[in-house]
Amino acid sequence: MLKGRKILLGVTGGIAAYKAAVIIRLLVKEGAEVKVVMTPLSKEFITPLTLATLSRNPVLVDFFDPEDGRWNSHIDLGLWADLFLIAPATANTMGKMAAGIADNLLLTTYLSARCPVFIAPAMDLDMLAHPATAGNIEKLRSFGNNIIEPDTGELASGLEGKGRMAEPDVIVREIKEFLSKKKITELPLQGRRLLINAGPTVEPIDPVRYISNHSSGRMGIALADEAARLGAQVTLVLGPVDVKPEGNGIKVIHVTTAAEMAEASIEAFPGSDIAILAAAVADFTPETVSSSKMKRGDTDLVIRLKPTEDIAARLGRMKGKGQFLAGFALETDNEVVNAREKMHRKNLDMIILNSLRDEGAGFGHDTNRVTIIDRNDNIDKFELKPKDQVASDILNRIISLIR
Repeated sequence: MLKGRKILLGVTGGIAAYKAAVIIRLLVKEGAEVKVVMTPLSKEFITPLTLATLSRNPVLVDFFDPEDGRWNSHIDLGLWADLFLIAPATANTMGKMAAGIADNLLLTTYLSARCPVFIAPAMDLDMLAHPATAGNIEKLRSFGNNIIEPDTGELASGLEGKGRMAEPDVIVREIKEFLSKKKITELPLQGRRLLINAGPTVEPIDPVRYISNHSSGRMGIALADEAARLGAQVTLVLGPVDVKPEGNGIKVIHVTTAAEMAEASIEAFPGSDIAILAAAVADFTPETVSSSKMKRGDTDLVIRLKPTEDIAARLGRMKGKGQFLAGFALETDNEVVNAREKMHRKNLDMIILNSLRDEGAGFGHDTNRVTIIDRNDNIDKFELKPKDQVASDILNRIISLIR
């Protein structure tokens, strides 16, 4: 199943490093080509010679070969691999990965890798449960990395609890399942880079009060999950919401204000093939924000508002050849006419219309009812459906337009 696949294995300095030998044997048995990069400390737990013998490739530890000075290029390693597996991943290494620290060859390779990354944590239960470690794992997950959850059992410390690295057969099975889903015939968005923004924005008035809306972010998150399932490389710019994407490999950029949403979307757009603007971005924000809580008075309070950046219009002006841009329109009157006008005015390729007149659609629901309009004036009306099915309808329509 892994025949011809190129797997880069990163080994860090933990007692579970001995399991790396078993992982290599299983990967090679499946037909994969395996290269290994180790941290200097990991050599205290298992020798490079052992891993080199099993992988049938030289093992890299240092930035350069001390004998002939030949440079070991972390960039070439990252470009070579179809998948980068770090197993075991210690708390120390994950902390450095989350912080962008690059003080060994494994870390520099991680920071320059363009392939999917799988991380198998291994440590004592208290280290795993510490808020710093939990925060680092969540941060790495938000970068689009895939975390292979550690097992519960007897630990090297003699304690019982969660922290054991997942068994080699479990790790290899997860990799096989992931890569098997990457077949182009099954994944119509394979190799496509998607930008999606979702959720509300929050515009502060003072330290206590703010302007926002009722968007839950569920529609945009459903689009991100479905796009990832179809093979896309997804960047999700997400406003403050209570739900999280479930798809593997989704890079999440958390933002709060309309200005932050605009900045992140504008920065990510040039590297995207497709952008879907599903966020409910505030059209106005206070001109000034009070540094202290505004007290009740006897007279009316007037808050002056200024327009926020029109993200759809800005990306419409930026759109280059081969890029596809879709937006949403929430309307109450003359829905199709207004949505079509918005699509042309902002140089969108497709617009998804929500009507507040449709019961069970729009904000605050797990369902939605949409009408999709494209630049050829094709209009597709869909029935009320769960938002994950709506996401599938939207992406299938996009796929049909970009082929």
